[in-house]
Amino acid sequence: MTDLLPAPIVSAATPVVTADARPVYSAADFVVSEATREAILAGMPASTRRAYAADWTAFERWCVEHGRVPLPATPETVAGYVTHLTNTPSAKTGRPLAPSSIERALAAIRTAHRTANATPPETKAVRKVLDGYRERLALAKDPAAITRKADPAVPDALRAMLDTLDRSTLAGKRDAAALLLGYSCAARVSELVALDIADVHETPEGLLVTIYRRKIKKFTEVAVPYGRVPATCPVRAVRALVAAMAEAGRTSGPLLVRIDRHGRIAPPITRNGKEIGDPSGRMTADAVADIVTRIASAAGLEGRWTGHSLRRGFATAARRAGAALERIGRHGGWKDGSTALLGYIEEADRWEDNPVTGL
Repeated sequence: MTDLLPAPIVSAATPVVTADARPVYSAADFVVSEATREAILAGMPASTRRAYAADWTAFERWCVEHGRVPLPATPETVAGYVTHLTNTPSAKTGRPLAPSSIERALAAIRTAHRTANATPPETKAVRKVLDGYRERLALAKDPAAITRKADPAVPDALRAMLDTLDRSTLAGKRDAAALLLGYSCAARVSELVALDIADVHETPEGLLVTIYRRKIKKFTEVAVPYGRVPATCPVRAVRALVAAMAEAGRTSGPLLVRIDRHGRIAPPITRNGKEIGDPSGRMTADAVADIVTRIASAAGLEGRWTGHSLRRGFATAARRAGAALERIGRHGGWKDGSTALLGYIEEADRWEDNPVTGL
């Protein structure tokens, strides 16, 4: 069991019977069972669980070293820990954590308290520490003061990336389908790798793709029309991949699979005689993100290219093409009023709808 959800704190106080016949609780009413804790974890993306677990472990370790109690933690303890993070180089980068990483550590601490039936510590002092840290970074022109964003894979960039692929191979067909489907569906990489062959249906008008949008916790059916240019058409790219997979003996299961250096669908991975990873060969979100980074590098594109470049590229290009905000949001599975989407829209409009123009 991960340390993300520590054992609950149970009050042993004797319940008080109230005059107005309100329910009287016992200590057992405040216990979160192991099965319930597992269910809570299942409602959180795996990447978030791993990050929160690592953050919570680091906080516990710091508390032990400094003679403090991690759960329930006092506001002073959390403020001291955040101050430590703003001044101490991390083992991974040799620099103190960025403000966004510290915010995630705070979220992990609060989540651990809530799931252990403990009141999360008040963070007024912590916010002051973080505000001062952000200002210190900004005045020093430190790159960490600015949140790094993935470059958007707009059509020109996408074409350059596709031009580097050998689409006569199974790997080339897979990578082309991943780029074009991820872009046209505005899919997060976790949503993209979750697709099965059965989730993609070809119709006379194009593809109907059934995607589970994890952020809004529901399935959406995304319509992807044929592209005018065959080389950049997502429908043709997916059709080519599915046909090649069928020739290799795969007609069901994951759409995006591992492919070995010999161009074959990779067998299950074993370590010390035990099978690890998805036995069906399904790619991980990190693997697809690495593909995007690698292909962008091969295309000579400068900047920061990640799996999120596809989703961001869709939003940017759709807005520049005149698509309405609500249509972009519904197509890509953004929540209504999403601040992330609004940020993409503002960036797409910075020249086309610039308030300085004409002044």
